[in-house]
Amino acid sequence: MKKTLSILIVAVTLIGWIFSATSLGGFSIADRLNLGLDMIGGVSVVLEADTDASGSELKAVMDQVQAVMENRINEMGLSEPVIAIENENRIRIELPGAQNAKEAIESIGRTAKLSFLTADGKVILDGEHVKNAAAGVYQGYDSSLIGTYTVNLEFDSAGTDAFTKATEDIVAGRITSKTSLNSRQIAILLDDEVISAPYVNTVINSANCQITGSFTAEEATNLAALIRGGALPVGLTEVQTEIVGPSLGINAAKNCVVAGVIGTLLIFALMIFRYRIMGVVADVALALYILIVLWIYALFHAVLTLPGIAGLILSVGMAVDSNVIIFSRVMEDIQQGKSVRVAVHSGFKRAMTTIIDSQLTTVIAALILYEFGTGAVRGFALTLLIGIVVSMLTAVIISQQLLKSVCEIPTLATPKNFAVKKVVPVLTDEQSRENVKNYGFDFLSRRKVFALAALAVIVLGIGLGLVRGFNLGIDFTGGSMLQLDLGKKVEMAEIKDCLSAEGLRADVQLAGEDGQKIIIKTTQVIDSSFRSRLCGALNERFSLGMDENAMVEQAGLIGPSIGSQLRRSAVKACLIAAAAMLVYIAVRFEIRFGVAALLALCHDIAMLFALYGITHIQMNSPFIAGLLIVLGYSINDTIVIFDRVRENLKALKNTRLETVINLSVNQSVERSLMTSVTTAIAIIPLIVLGGETIRAFALPLIGGVFFGTFSSLCIAPGLYYDIARLTKKNRYRGA
Repeated sequence: MKKTLSILIVAVTLIGWIFSATSLGGFSIADRLNLGLDMIGGVSVVLEADTDASGSELKAVMDQVQAVMENRINEMGLSEPVIAIENENRIRIELPGAQNAKEAIESIGRTAKLSFLTADGKVILDGEHVKNAAAGVYQGYDSSLIGTYTVNLEFDSAGTDAFTKATEDIVAGRITSKTSLNSRQIAILLDDEVISAPYVNTVINSANCQITGSFTAEEATNLAALIRGGALPVGLTEVQTEIVGPSLGINAAKNCVVAGVIGTLLIFALMIFRYRIMGVVADVALALYILIVLWIYALFHAVLTLPGIAGLILSVGMAVDSNVIIFSRVMEDIQQGKSVRVAVHSGFKRAMTTIIDSQLTTVIAALILYEFGTGAVRGFALTLLIGIVVSMLTAVIISQQLLKSVCEIPTLATPKNFAVKKVVPVLTDEQSRENVKNYGFDFLSRRKVFALAALAVIVLGIGLGLVRGFNLGIDFTGGSMLQLDLGKKVEMAEIKDCLSAEGLRADVQLAGEDGQKIIIKTTQVIDSSFRSRLCGALNERFSLGMDENAMVEQAGLIGPSIGSQLRRSAVKACLIAAAAMLVYIAVRFEIRFGVAALLALCHDIAMLFALYGITHIQMNSPFIAGLLIVLGYSINDTIVIFDRVRENLKALKNTRLETVINLSVNQSVERSLMTSVTTAIAIIPLIVLGGETIRAFALPLIGGVFFGTFSSLCIAPGLYYDIARLTKKNRYRGA
């Protein structure tokens, strides 16, 4: 049965990839994945606020509009939007993944003013008193409504009191109808339009209320999202709607796919080279992992953008990491003289605690980032969370099943095939304690050197960034926007060459159904004289034969797409995630481990800022992806090493603490380096094949992986040791 099941797993993986990579049976994965605006383009709409406000009052109104829009779009599942204030009173929204652009625009632009009225026209309460709203299926005694969709509301305490009082008045007959409603009805209005008018037959003193009506599932979901998203402070008028091209270039999606395939094949080759037959097993599990993850994205209509790809790359590295942890344990047991069959069984058993602790800390971070984050933060968190859950299935259950089947074949179940060249005798406890005194590289004695070197880089990098200013991109600062109609389609690379020749560094998107328009966004100021010069240069370069007035469709200022709400939500999510991880580590390990892990995480974040300060590379959305990579990757790597420290502290109770820590780090070096290398291998093809923007995206990923590995090996163990000494922890665990 073991062999049959293993053959079935391999067959399903192979057949799944054949069908998914081709058009056989209509199952092509490429046709079902939703790629974001930066990959394939999408719909851009400009809405103008209906208000006479100006100055600081107008800015406050537009900031609120931007915040509400972000909430609504995230609630509706239109992931990873680009939302920016334009020309002070307009807002530009770029929507990937919208099945019907017109309906999506109409939905997100509604003012969504919710109110409850009695038959005498009195307002009972409004949307401010609604804590939550969710779509559901009717549950009640009215047979005519069974199976219909509803919107379930939850009131706050003031709303509950008001609703209770209104229903008491209705039941007692104290309401006289002054409208078309029956005196026993309550009208529920959205934007002054009655969407439901249920009858009240009894006093309702619950915090929960159900809106019934002729809703479809989609209508109920969208209505609940509008209510949750909040009311817009002003009405919005649609000014312009455009189809826009990918911000990374026409070939971005193709290059990313090719780079992903190359990176995956390199990982496959590395795993086989290092772990022999175990590497083959890991490759089968990894192939199944990628297949499952991509189909989950397709089935749930996830929108895959650069931050999402960051989460996918990180989760691939973590999927391999689980296998590396297991294989290291198996090889250790074989080296100590255990049979291959016994070593596989004990290796998986010993590795499970490490895998669960490291993955659960990352799951906690991902859940909190998703719950409290917005936009790109939620996209990253979702892809990371999906990846971790699937990797637990493939790297643990599938790999274990396949390896146990290999153990049934005597010609394959040999130490050599399991990458073990030499079997050493099992040491006694006394020999083990004596042996660890001179075990490998002395990380701990050099902890001050590592810390000073890291501090020097951080001070230099952040100092340079503060003195000359960090190179903040348009995502953070806003800037100028220019939309031009060229009258014919021109290659984006040629447009960028022309802009560069004029000294303009900008993001460029093709727009319009035929791609004859371009949208230029830059942090530089484009005044009327520069605009005239630029139009003249484009006319001359591409022989357009158009004057400036005919060419310029729109010009003005554009606000940052990474608005204040996104920054606040990202910081809030990271802080809450850090606190939750500290609690988990304190419970599973001890508080000293948690403090050391979070201090090491602060080191990694500071190093990433230093990297941008030294290189002066522009900080845009990829910077946020890099910060999230640090949060997910570094804590995972650190927990794996701390788990080995915890294990050795229990096994070697009368051994000096510094000796145990050094032993633990040396035992974990190969695993950390292998995980870093496999993750880097997945990223390097993006650097080689991608354009300038993709390279800027890859830099924080590489930086995050490197800093995470460095801090886990060289910073975190030393921090734990110093914290243990400061808190008067005994040098000997058993003393």
